[in-house]
Amino acid sequence: MKNKTILITGGASGIGLAIVEKFAAEGSQVFFIDFNKTEGTRIEKSCREKGGKVTFLHADIQDERQVIQAVQSIPGKLDVLVNNAGIAQIGNLGSTSPVDFDRLFAVNVKGLFLCSQAALPKLIEDGGGSILNMCSVAATIGIPDRFAYSMTKGATLSMTLSIARDYVTQGIRCNCISPGRVHTPFVDGFLAKNYPGKEQEMFEKLAATQPIGRMGTPAEIAEMAYFISSDAGKFITGSNFTVDGGFSGIKM
Repeated sequence: MKNKTILITGGASGIGLAIVEKFAAEGSQVFFIDFNKTEGTRIEKSCREKGGKVTFLHADIQDERQVIQAVQSIPGKLDVLVNNAGIAQIGNLGSTSPVDFDRLFAVNVKGLFLCSQAALPKLIEDGGGSILNMCSVAATIGIPDRFAYSMTKGATLSMTLSIARDYVTQGIRCNCISPGRVHTPFVDGFLAKNYPGKEQEMFEKLAATQPIGRMGTPAEIAEMAYFISSDAGKFITGSNFTVDGGFSGIKM
């Protein structure tokens, strides 16, 4: 992937940041979109100090104009788009408000749509490219109190399959990754908010739900993202890769 151009959404923290760092370390020209201007600027500076070719693009992926402007600022062809940006919400059918439902849809579904549509012409140019969407095991397994989040990830999986089918003859590959629980800042924030004083106890409980006995790391998801997006994965399209420590495949 050396010298290839990569666009990653939600690249200022967690899995997105790990993907930015992985591609940068491999010599790619990395652009990343994030809403957090302070962190995005800091990460761009940090990566460049380490020799990475990394550029931060400040944008809200819910806003079509901002998305188009960000994508058009990337010079030349785009080789890979990683739709990683997303938000979560705790709640079931009864406790999820219309406001929460719309908020998750706007970021996780509409945001993915807007970024993919804006990037499509650059990806098709000169023979095609790769779109990789960050899905979740919640797309295919019922998880308690994740009603709206699961809805958005089901849509992510369906959009992945549709894009793969519609653009296969134009050289576009489209796949998704479905992580299980991954230790990110979101997990720490969730535990601090909902289980004050019991963070470690609840962390261990959540980690134990993976048969492998721990949560994944952002770097492990980034390794899979890199493989799928690289030429090593050029025969792969229309696929959903579970990276979940056995959560969806092993019954304990």
